[in-house]
Amino acid sequence: MNHFPLFADLKGRTAVVVGAGLVAERKIVLLRAAGARVVVSARAAHPQVLARAQAGEIDLRLGDFDPALLDEAWLVVAATSDREQNRRVAAAAGMRRLFCNVVDDPELSSVQVPAIVDRAPITIAISSGGAAPVIARRLRERIESLFDPALGALAALAQRKRPAIRQALPQLRARRAFYDWLLDGPVLGALRRGRAAEAESLLGRALSTRTPPPEGKVLLVGAGPGDPGLLTLRGLRALNEADVILADRLVSPAILAMARRDAQVIDVGKAPGGPHESTQARIHALMVSHARQGRCVVRLKGGDPMVFGRGGEELQHLKRHGIAYEVVPGITAALACGAYAGIPLTHRDHAQSLTLSTAHRRADASGPGRPGAMRDGADDRTRVYYMGVERLPELRARLLAEGHAPGLPCALVENGSRPEQRTLHATLGSVAEEARRHAIRSPALIIVGETAALGMDLAWFGETLHTAAAGQPAEPQQTAA
Repeated sequence: MNHFPLFADLKGRTAVVVGAGLVAERKIVLLRAAGARVVVSARAAHPQVLARAQAGEIDLRLGDFDPALLDEAWLVVAATSDREQNRRVAAAAGMRRLFCNVVDDPELSSVQVPAIVDRAPITIAISSGGAAPVIARRLRERIESLFDPALGALAALAQRKRPAIRQALPQLRARRAFYDWLLDGPVLGALRRGRAAEAESLLGRALSTRTPPPEGKVLLVGAGPGDPGLLTLRGLRALNEADVILADRLVSPAILAMARRDAQVIDVGKAPGGPHESTQARIHALMVSHARQGRCVVRLKGGDPMVFGRGGEELQHLKRHGIAYEVVPGITAALACGAYAGIPLTHRDHAQSLTLSTAHRRADASGPGRPGAMRDGADDRTRVYYMGVERLPELRARLLAEGHAPGLPCALVENGSRPEQRTLHATLGSVAEEARRHAIRSPALIIVGETAALGMDLAWFGETLHTAAAGQPAEPQQTAA
């Protein structure tokens, strides 16, 4: 260990910053966030630093650096562009046995400013000792994604209740179990939703019983369309909280690989043409059973759980059985497939509205469903159809019957956002035959409307298949990715 890590309490104490450019401004922000009284010495100041001085946030001393400024300091930062000046500041600090950070100069520094993950009062600092600050910043980005923003509020609540916790639970082992429950149980969820009073009440009830109940919960998590980079930060944290993961067929292995290593993963995917209702009943039973055993259950769905993902049905079932739940949205396939195929779903010149529809309905549902007939011959809408590749002939017939032209542009996006993505461009009149000819398979999304044609020019990811009917050569083209 080349450096001894410390956390300095600077509240009300003087920190001197020499230099007043943008680099110095970033250090001023950090020092003020820590509660320090900041004195800045510089010959000239950046407008942002001047504005802080005029607002009374800092004490700005314009002119040559005077070493006497350090006599009242607890910490010194040298942030000028002149290395000799920085050397003089570091020497003056050393004479007074003061720690001095010289920005981007570890040789002159006696202390380093780390990359910081701030969940006050919890603070995580990452340092490379000045050897590779870019690596430290990258590590901070990764660590940032793993820690819930509500952890700071949880730590503050635990700090306020610490005497009560010690009194109610004098045994160390019991206290440790209680703090584990605070991290994993409903208190953190209440704070995440901004319900501070509810969180405090939950903590108080648990203390009164001295044995917090094992309260399970279900998180409905949208995994996005397949690219693991499109998983949300909250979704990633949920995967690392999970005791049990109920995963859909369309969830990519790369996303499952990001989950907690010891989580139990159960495949509950529905194959096309399979017994969907019986499978859904099994999913309902698994969610309730594992949650009642005090486990954190992640119901992991491709795309977004509330867009054609039966998320509503599952929430209703959990509500009926008194199971706590949360919903973590994901990027739905329509947004991802359109973006990755270079197809804007709305456009001022071509589409002023957007309709999302599914070709799948309950077996006992009556009527074919009308995703939106034309009004007065206008065709200013983009239509996106989920789970409709096997029903392309019926979909085409319905749209033609509604008055849409056979030449209306269409696009089929297969495996959207994944390395094997293919986008087929055709027209409404030819799309069913072209999909069969190119063996387009589920998962695939159907985009119908004038905006679909823009993807022939704007595509940037995966393989693009232009058909002759769409006005382009029939051979595939590989776009940059």
